[in-house]
Amino acid sequence: MSGELRVLGACPLDCPDTCSWVVTVENGKAVKLRGNPDQPYTRGALCVKVNRYLEHTQADDRILYPMRRTGPKGSGQFERITWDEALDEISVRLRGIVEQHGGEAVWPYLGTGTLGYLQGCEGVAGRRFWNMLGASKHWLNICSAAGSTGLRRTNGTAAGMDPENFALSKLILLWGTNTLTSGHHLWKFIQDARADGAHVVAIDPIRTRTADQADEHLAIRPGTDAALALGLLNVVLAENAQDEEFLAEHTEGWEDFRQEILSHPVERVAEITGIPAEAVHRLGMRLAHTRPTAIRATQGLQRHKGGGTALRTIAAIPGVTGDWRHPGGGVAYSTSDHVRFTIDTRDDLLAKPVRTRVMSKLASQLDDVKCLWVYAANPVGSTPDANAIRRQLEREDLFTVVMEQFPTDTVDYADIVLPATMQTEHHDLHAGYGHLYLLWNEPAVEPPGECLSTTETFRRLAAHMGMTEPSLFDSDLELAEQLLSSGHPSLEGITLDRLRKEGWVRMNYPQPFAPFAEGFPTPSGRLRFPPAGQAYVPSHTASAGRSAYPLTLVTPAPHTFLNTTFGNNPELRRRAKDPVVLVNPADAAARGLSAGQRVRVHNDGGGFLADVEISDRVAAGVVASPKGRWPKLSPGGANPNAVVAERDGDMGRGPGFHDNLVELSPIS
Repeated sequence: MSGELRVLGACPLDCPDTCSWVVTVENGKAVKLRGNPDQPYTRGALCVKVNRYLEHTQADDRILYPMRRTGPKGSGQFERITWDEALDEISVRLRGIVEQHGGEAVWPYLGTGTLGYLQGCEGVAGRRFWNMLGASKHWLNICSAAGSTGLRRTNGTAAGMDPENFALSKLILLWGTNTLTSGHHLWKFIQDARADGAHVVAIDPIRTRTADQADEHLAIRPGTDAALALGLLNVVLAENAQDEEFLAEHTEGWEDFRQEILSHPVERVAEITGIPAEAVHRLGMRLAHTRPTAIRATQGLQRHKGGGTALRTIAAIPGVTGDWRHPGGGVAYSTSDHVRFTIDTRDDLLAKPVRTRVMSKLASQLDDVKCLWVYAANPVGSTPDANAIRRQLEREDLFTVVMEQFPTDTVDYADIVLPATMQTEHHDLHAGYGHLYLLWNEPAVEPPGECLSTTETFRRLAAHMGMTEPSLFDSDLELAEQLLSSGHPSLEGITLDRLRKEGWVRMNYPQPFAPFAEGFPTPSGRLRFPPAGQAYVPSHTASAGRSAYPLTLVTPAPHTFLNTTFGNNPELRRRAKDPVVLVNPADAAARGLSAGQRVRVHNDGGGFLADVEISDRVAAGVVASPKGRWPKLSPGGANPNAVVAERDGDMGRGPGFHDNLVELSPIS
């Protein structure tokens, strides 16, 4: 290839924005990356993390060849081998495990390292191969399961507002979401609304950079979001501002839910949430008298014991106020359910039903697993109970294969490492979970070394194992055609040829879009209010401050890493500096802690090291330390997941990353 070429693609990472981008290629090398200025959501901008993506693809520590372990598990000692050697060994081991222990002893552990429908988790990449093998299924619950379940119980779907319609809103609640760090393109639409008089409120335990830019910040006690929703609605009822027509025509269970609202007066809610009663009342008055009101509630909000209930209750707010009838009103959590692809994982290839293993329960559900196959994931750095996971991965009877781009902590425990392509090197199809566009990613350059895409790896492995099922060998373009073939009206006129030429296409939803103005996708066609007597305040919240571990730890997304992606990037690590834990001045004084002092953040599960940052950005009783660091690149070799216990949330088996009780102890 010679000369200059502009290649249209899409960011694959776990962010709602799924940006359209343009790669400039000169003489076969990618030399420039920028946001696509023609795409209405990206508008030419990428984030501080992805701006360094090309540098990341060309990093010195990129894994380029298959490798076999030569040292103890966890040592990260490997030797280079050929693809044939790797596939030979894998084939022999897989056959032996299936013959001796059955296919369910194989766990394909797929993460959110890419959200591609071909190469990543959205299309359940590799599932056809695993079905032929009879392997266990994998429940990818770690990101949004609790909230999605809660929303579906209320609305019949986790889908909601078109985020672009925030430009039409008059009151915007950014509830448990740090927009300027995790999905900053929405902020442009919020700015449009503010220019037209909208009031913006951040509801967050931490005064984030987004809270700094909001008109108002309410520092809520972690885990009490459902109670706040009820308190705000209590004010709405006191003002007789409920939309009686919408309630009568489009909801069910209102009388019982109304009694629940009445049992949560402002004073009680203030005591539960830690928000002053006057602030609750003031926001309730705004909610009562401002149409349309838009609520942005994202994944961090539901990663606690009551996460499903929180989203279910928040989703009820526009049912009471009638905001769903107005463009610019409602709740925006995820747009994924608006995507109507045909995802044919060929479950008919399974010889019998198989068990489903839960992503966040890796440590406890590995006992009877003999092969763990990890791709697009770094569980040692991103999954609860990290210390127990390490102990499991040390087992000599566990054959571990990791498909990766970099030598993560998880790679260190692999028996075989397979080099994986990055986004500029393969085909993929994407749909953002924060907008209504489909995007195509065209490979811009050839893969370096011997890296293979996920789809190609499974095609070669199927052939190596003598499998002949034709669907295992579908090309990437054939798979993309299948995805687009559902016949749903939202996809009418959207062909693969069109996507490849244009790079992005908006699905066929109107602009503006009021998805539930005429009803909901529930059996009755009505919004289903939460039942009376539900646990609106999780038990852990009540026990905080009265145990051996009196501080509630919140682990927000940082500005420099995305989950553990970029955790090894030298420049982003430099910007992130050493890990810190935010501590309220009162909690620091009670422990005799000083700014910059290194402490161990710990509980019965383990601990990690961080430097104290004394700040009123967190309330007394709450500490915060960002997620995303690689443990082996962190002081003490651990990150916050060392103190996160394996436990199910109230819905969808969602994990609890933000309701862990800890103590801080100085390092002598």
